[in-house]
Amino acid sequence: MSLFASLTDTAYALVRPIVHATDGEAAHNLTLNALAPLPRARHALTSPVLATEFAGLHFPNPVGVAPGFDKDARVAHAMPHFGFGFVEVGTLTPLPQDGNPRPRLFRLVEDRAVINRMGFNNGGQAAAAERIRCLRRYGLPVPLGINIGANKDSADRIADYAKGAAAMAPLADYLTVNISSPNTPGLRALQDKGALEALLDGVAAAQPAGAAKPVFLKVAPDLETADIDDIVAVAFDKGLAAVIVSNTTIERSALVSRHGGEAGGLSGAPLAELALRRVRDFHVASGGKLPLVAAGGIASADDAWQRIRAGAGLIQIYSAMVYEGPGLAARIAHGLEELAARNGFASISDAVGTAH
Repeated sequence: MSLFASLTDTAYALVRPIVHATDGEAAHNLTLNALAPLPRARHALTSPVLATEFAGLHFPNPVGVAPGFDKDARVAHAMPHFGFGFVEVGTLTPLPQDGNPRPRLFRLVEDRAVINRMGFNNGGQAAAAERIRCLRRYGLPVPLGINIGANKDSADRIADYAKGAAAMAPLADYLTVNISSPNTPGLRALQDKGALEALLDGVAAAQPAGAAKPVFLKVAPDLETADIDDIVAVAFDKGLAAVIVSNTTIERSALVSRHGGEAGGLSGAPLAELALRRVRDFHVASGGKLPLVAAGGIASADDAWQRIRAGAGLIQIYSAMVYEGPGLAARIAHGLEELAARNGFASISDAVGTAH
């Protein structure tokens, strides 16, 4: 485990009661302010077992930080210190926007969960692009994904995604088209087959010649079988590089925390079973031929191993760090290495989909 991850986990254990007594969004901003001055990471946590090729890119290890943690690309430079094998920033919209009214981020401590209704709050693509250009100038030892979205008041959301693709593709290793947030009214309608085809055509046409990047699609877990079949068909037809399964859920069941009734997307432990099931569904629907990234409710190496064996080539974490600390990525990566060896796999990639 990296020294940064180990030391920060120790520190986090000491300050966690104070952090959890603070408003969730304020605590998150304090975290970003603490990480921003860290030196740029020059090395990534990796090994022959952990390294993987995915969507035409090389990943030092399969554990990534999910978007939402670093919306404005303020701390991407520091994340490999904590064991992350890739970083995804955003969601970034063409124009800056404040998002939904506060409070809009709630810890559900008893459920080890989070509810958010942030509403794509971010400083806009132009401001983030300046930071990312600086980051690119000095280098990053892991792939960088840029997650793009539409402004809430946009009259043409497909045009917003096209603008995002044009602006951010030259700076990204991959682009993620996020149409699955429950906090922008009507956004999830873009998952419908016809709308999705038009959206992906617009994104493909907008990518600059010579600078086109792999496109990932982030979907909701709240899908029916027919929806999954349609998305898989469109993914193959439009040449999607991967599908990220999944975003937060609007479903609620057996929550005990006092904030359990808040509106917004639910993430963390209660999402784990549904998100795992959706990875299996997409793997089966695609015949194991569609690259998948698993997200939602992953809090341990065992959780990550389940997603990998269900069909995911990469995994992403965010909410679990609220409870498990910043060293979670390194712990998961080392745990995956041990699980691969224990189960007779020479590499993590050899284990993908083996539960079927």
